[in-house]
Amino acid sequence: MVGRSKYKAFRGIKEKVWQKLNGWKNQFLSFPGKEVLLKAVVQAIPTCHMSVFKLHVKLCKELAGMMARFWWGHMQNDKKTRLPKDRDGLGFRNLECFNQAMLAKQCWRILSNPSSLIAKVLKEKYFRNSDLLEPRLGYRPSLIWRSIRGALDLLKDDVEGGKW
Repeated sequence: MVGRSKYKAFRGIKEKVWQKLNGWKNQFLSFPGKEVLLKAVVQAIPTCHMSVFKLHVKLCKELAGMMARFWWGHMQNDKKTRLPKDRDGLGFRNLECFNQAMLAKQCWRILSNPSSLIAKVLKEKYFRNSDLLEPRLGYRPSLIWRSIRGALDLLKDDVEGGKW
């Protein structure tokens, strides 16, 4: 159940990430090892939630900060191990943008498969007499609908222009 505080509702994600990172911090991992753990495990933890809900910006920034602190090292003799400057662009996700992309993907699924269960349920509840591209927010909308509707702008121009 998601209440008024969206940040508190999803803080369990942050706790899971914290547990994973704390479990690894006492191990001597190489930079490629850290990279694989961050990309394959830590960035995968919020993916399921991000495909349905718009996560709070503060939560996304805190998750990115936790990953950055883990990446840049642990205190070893009061010095942090650092990656050489010539190794930029490691491909860590911008979690806010990834969240928007996952929600836009849900919009795309609703548009391309109107006979799916989620498309039928949302259409009946929120846009019964209109199209997904022109929905109203409705009375007491769910967080799922608010999240998906918020990502609709990413697809609107392409769909209306006939690019899909």
